[in-house]
Amino acid sequence: QVQLVESGGGLVQAGGSLRLSCVASGRTFIYYPMGWFRQAPGKDREFVAAITRSGGSTFYADSVKGRFTISRDNAVKTVYLRMNSLKPEDTALYYCALGSNTNYSGQRDFDSFDSWGRGTQVTVSS
Repeated sequence: QVQLVESGGGLVQAGGSLRLSCVASGRTFIYYPMGWFRQAPGKDREFVAAITRSGGSTFYADSVKGRFTISRDNAVKTVYLRMNSLKPEDTALYYCALGSNTNYSGQRDFDSFDSWGRGTQVTVSS
């Protein structure tokens, strides 16, 4: 059984930065891709970013490209999401997710991720 625990959310002014962390336990972390998704009130959950098991490839939603950076440290089973130049529209509950396929190639659908954390709230004020 995999457990994912996110942290690092909070309230920040527009233009500010936050770094989210997600610590994994259970399934061997290093063999699987990791992703970040978010869900704003009244909206569907959406893909934000993902990273392959080695960290060699990263993928981003167009809305965050150039502002967010995903990274991972396999030694401590943690994936990070550095968020810069935050906008009010980035306000959402952010979830990390563990991929289900070791040969991940950038899929953004929910079915490509089969374990989810409970989320950490990010609120960006204008």
